Amino acid sequence: MSLDNVKNIILILSGKGGVGKSSITTQLALALTLSGHSVGILDVDLTGPSMPRLLGVESRKITQSSAGWLPVQIHPGGSTSSPAPGITTTTTTTPSIGSLHCMSLGFLLRDRGDAVVWRGPKKTAMVRQLLDEVAWGALDYLLIDTPPGTSDEHIALVETLTGSPSGATTTTESRGYKVQGAVVVTTPQAVATADVRKELNFCVKTRTEVLGVVENMAGFVCPNCSECTAVFSSGGGRVMADECGVPFLGSVPLDPQFGRLIEEGRRPVYPDGTVVGGMDVGRDGCRAAALGVGDGDAAVEDEGRLVDKWQACSLYPIFRGIADRIVKGIESRAPT
Repeated sequence: MSLDNVKNIILILSGKGGVGKSSITTQLALALTLSGHSVGILDVDLTGPSMPRLLGVESRKITQSSAGWLPVQIHPGGSTSSPAPGITTTTTTTPSIGSLHCMSLGFLLRDRGDAVVWRGPKKTAMVRQLLDEVAWGALDYLLIDTPPGTSDEHIALVETLTGSPSGATTTTESRGYKVQGAVVVTTPQAVATADVRKELNFCVKTRTEVLGVVENMAGFVCPNCSECTAVFSSGGGRVMADECGVPFLGSVPLDPQFGRLIEEGRRPVYPDGTVVGGMDVGRDGCRAAALGVGDGDAAVEDEGRLVDKWQACSLYPIFRGIADRIVKGIESRAPT
């Protein structure tokens, strides 16, 4: 199986559509690579594969090798890029980052507008093929981005990874595939948490460890002023996690600058005094100053890879904290 050299597998789940699982997966993967881990993203949202667009590689195609499908490289491992010409930085060291690769059905479609109209057996077969026939090589973490709900794709994942229906009789460790657990994504509203609770129940029934809950869209970072406003309320994800007895990993606000980075490739820049997650990310803030962002030419600031530009995003420190908590939780359970 192509997962033999994958050290840790993490499922990204939610019982509700539109809560931002794919954006959470993208940023968690970037945060893990910036901590030096090699990471793969497997997109099994077969009818709505969005990872190629989020990662800016929609035009790329999958190639075949004797070992199987070769995932698309997003960036290689090595050192973070130096700041673009004309942008100064106060950092004195160049940290090492891990590689990032992605596999998605979106790479196999002739056009991104093509609809995937498949019944359950076809979906199940494709999920198993994606798990069996992608040549990932050695990875520290494989993040599996799933569709909403608890249907065919989820059942196929559990059965293939554990070797038993619904994961009920065989542990993942017995086959050597280290499925560490699931990160469950919700938004603060009660209508969302009510559905996401069903996903937590799915994890109980399939004996899938819940690594924690992420509350997405918990606030709005205004691009024109320094305010971060809770437009959808906040705290619903934490309350749900506490009531269900699972860890709460953190709250993530909506940031239009992240959307601009994904759609236009623009490096995030914020008004003076913008504070997100207790950190000043404005033009004169400590985060922006450390990266040398905000005073250069716009064309210069747009140069670079996604992983480099994302470090100027207000969400970067939040996801570094979430990634650190996930890694520590996994390591704490490892046998000594």
